[in-house]
Amino acid sequence: MSQTLVGMELPEIQQLLGAAQPAFRARQIFGALYKQKVRNLSEVSNLPKDLRNDLRQHEFGLPEVENFFDSVDGTRRYLLRLGDARTVETVLMPEEGRDTICISTQVGCPVDCKFCLTALLGLERSLTAGEIVGQVLHVAAAHGLSPTDTRMNVVMMGMGEPFLNLPNVLKASRILVDPNGVGMSPRRITVSTSGITPKIAEFAKEPLRPRLAISLNASTEEQRQELMPITRKYHLKDLIEACRAYPLRPWENLTFEYVLLKGVNDTDADARRVVKLVSHINCKVNVIALNPGPGIPYGTPDPERVDAFQAIVRKSVPCFLRKPRGLDIYAACGQLKRTTEAASLVELKA
Repeated sequence: MSQTLVGMELPEIQQLLGAAQPAFRARQIFGALYKQKVRNLSEVSNLPKDLRNDLRQHEFGLPEVENFFDSVDGTRRYLLRLGDARTVETVLMPEEGRDTICISTQVGCPVDCKFCLTALLGLERSLTAGEIVGQVLHVAAAHGLSPTDTRMNVVMMGMGEPFLNLPNVLKASRILVDPNGVGMSPRRITVSTSGITPKIAEFAKEPLRPRLAISLNASTEEQRQELMPITRKYHLKDLIEACRAYPLRPWENLTFEYVLLKGVNDTDADARRVVKLVSHINCKVNVIALNPGPGIPYGTPDPERVDAFQAIVRKSVPCFLRKPRGLDIYAACGQLKRTTEAASLVELKA
């Protein structure tokens, strides 16, 4: 795909303008795109008219709203249309004291986790850095959120496997944390991977990288191969070893995410094995009961089973229960499948 203005870093804008334009013009455009969150060049009034006209030959690059759905709990799920008419999903989850934007990194997903609706789509293509950043810009502008405010957070946990699109994820992250760009803190951005083990070390080399979350979801190699076929290539033992070797910053810990499936990976024995796997890592564990959906062959465990699992893990490792958000609009974790209608709670419980 041709490069759009949204998604360019400052040196790329300077190169685009050429030597005929003073250097401050590139900084003006960079700030307008990311800090001021303009939606078209006509809003950049401090640029000469002839320069604005020249830049119009380049696609601007922000996504358009195809549709959106509002949940009873305040969550909003956006279906955003890209330049090639494909669509991705972005979710805003407002809470007391914080707002979290869950963004996508690919159209669909190639990883094929057996408990996730997104996997049923397969992979159409990866997103550009501009398409990743554009989701944040859209939601922040639409809801009056300030990226420099400590209450705004971004998680790359929507559609796709970020580590299979790592160059664009890293480029988008640089734009998001650039103080002259979007201006977020790396502490408030999290990238989640299903465990593409070689990419963990590559990600670690990035000086301004976001936080890292690992989607674990199983306590044994055999169990994880069944639930997450990617494990047949990237084994659980090697994944845990890569996590142990990961160079954490002084303020940082790793996050392990664990989706509980009724009668599959939610036993007391599973909980004890999870502790054994991660207890020697500076980490926390987030558990979440399965968010159901059509075509998913697993059930949601009873609350008592969830509490028992959490209690065992919490004795050794910080362990938190993630409550589902946007369940009624197919916006919850593992439910993103570009559904064009709200979900029936009766249907979900069936």
